Amino acid sequence: MRAVTWQGREDVRVEQVPDPVIEQPTDAVIRVTSTAICGSDLHLYATLGMYMHAGDILGHEAMGVVEQVGADVDRLKAGDRVVVPFNISCGTCWMCSRGLYAQCETTQVTRHAKGAALFGYTELYGQVPGGQAEYLRVPQAQFGPVVVPADDRPDEHWLFLSDILPTAWQAVRFADVGPGDTLAVFGLGPVGQLAVTCAMHLGVDRVIGVDLVGYRLQRARAKGAETVDLADVADVATAIRDLTGGRGADGVVDAVGMEAHGAPLAAAAQRLAGLLPASVAKPVSERAGIDRLAALHAGLASARRGGTVSVVGVYGGAVDPMPMMSMFDKGVTLRMGQAHVRRWTDELLAILSGPGDPLGVDDLTSHRMPLADASRGYKTFQAKQDDCLKVVLDPTVS
Repeated sequence: MRAVTWQGREDVRVEQVPDPVIEQPTDAVIRVTSTAICGSDLHLYATLGMYMHAGDILGHEAMGVVEQVGADVDRLKAGDRVVVPFNISCGTCWMCSRGLYAQCETTQVTRHAKGAALFGYTELYGQVPGGQAEYLRVPQAQFGPVVVPADDRPDEHWLFLSDILPTAWQAVRFADVGPGDTLAVFGLGPVGQLAVTCAMHLGVDRVIGVDLVGYRLQRARAKGAETVDLADVADVATAIRDLTGGRGADGVVDAVGMEAHGAPLAAAAQRLAGLLPASVAKPVSERAGIDRLAALHAGLASARRGGTVSVVGVYGGAVDPMPMMSMFDKGVTLRMGQAHVRRWTDELLAILSGPGDPLGVDDLTSHRMPLADASRGYKTFQAKQDDCLKVVLDPTVS
């Protein structure tokens, strides 16, 4: 089969690799009909290469049609249309029984002291072959895959259940906001855009989107958000306090993560680490790695006293400095982590199965292209060229 493989820094290629097969009785194999490039994939593309191996199959946002199931998979059958959550969870362990599916103890990568295994995401998370391919082996298929209607709605209506829609939903829920509240969303990429629409759907009174890319700001405004253009303000926290009567936002979502703008020294350190041999870069990253924290620090400064900051942008630093005096004095609640996808999919599926497009998934994809064009897709997404917001790859066409 054809699959998108990592070959080095900013070097991904579509290659022929062996077809996946059933390896465990809880496996399934699906024929992938759509698979997306996630902002988290861009971290692998440029920054976290020391944990990748040449030939690793990328991708953790995939959906398709069930081809084959293992002996212990009784909830799926060949022909089912399914979305595959990015984290691999069993549904029955101690963590899963508490809805903490991103911390599944059955698939936990204990060798690296990490949580549940992930598709297509480095040796730290199990080096499981990803979904940017024609076929995908799905471990723990007795629980994970989400069956969606076999109707005429396009894949993109359902695809984002794999990651970014539950991630955005969790981000808003964890921000502890509702009617009468103001939510500030830092970063208006795909997750930030969905956080805006999820907050609107959940009845949050005001949503303020923060970014510096014009087409992203424009889309958020079209969905009902107020916006702050970072290029137009000297200090974003001051701007948000000005918009909220001097108090600050009740909740903040950081949908940016480790590669935020506005931290040139950290950016230089990340680039240097990415150029080092893996044998050198790994211990440096694990003992002295730092993130670009401009967005997180601005989000903390923008939250009101007693407010909540919900972090869904990916961070990987080991020695990140944090403004603890201010956080403690303000009594800020900080919640973070990867989305517990299956915790949210039932309610999200019910919303998506209804009329219309209340969560803004149908117009999120800006670029759909053949799997063979994956390299172009990565470059376009990373450079934000051609008003690129979300890239979906189609393995079913040449």
